[in-house]
Amino acid sequence: MEQEEATHTQDSRIGVSIINRLSDNVSIRNIFGEPIQGPGKIIIPVAQVVLGMGGGYGQGKKSLQATPEGGEGQGSGAGGGLLALPKGVFEVTAKRTKFIPVSSSRPYVVGASLGLLLGWWLGKRKRMNQR
Repeated sequence: MEQEEATHTQDSRIGVSIINRLSDNVSIRNIFGEPIQGPGKIIIPVAQVVLGMGGGYGQGKKSLQATPEGGEGQGSGAGGGLLALPKGVFEVTAKRTKFIPVSSSRPYVVGASLGLLLGWWLGKRKRMNQR
């Protein structure tokens, strides 16, 4: 029983350690970068930061085939990930502030349009071959 509690406490500490390390990386500085001073303007980089974490603990009977003495089994695990994607920059001047995205949606619109056109053409071609 004491070994179970020690293992559970150790697993909890590992989970907290992982959460602390990932949380240290999720700060306002990682979303809005350091401002860059330019001639008559300030540029502020912007990123999207995504953080995911998970963990679990389980206990149950071991299979008699796995170990001849039988007994209880237990296990735990934790993990996480951090993803930062550049989104664009804010350009701040004396007259205005504007957001300039890293990429536009134009390639997606063109790709979807070409996909629909190709699908329509292939469907028409298939119907003509069936006649």
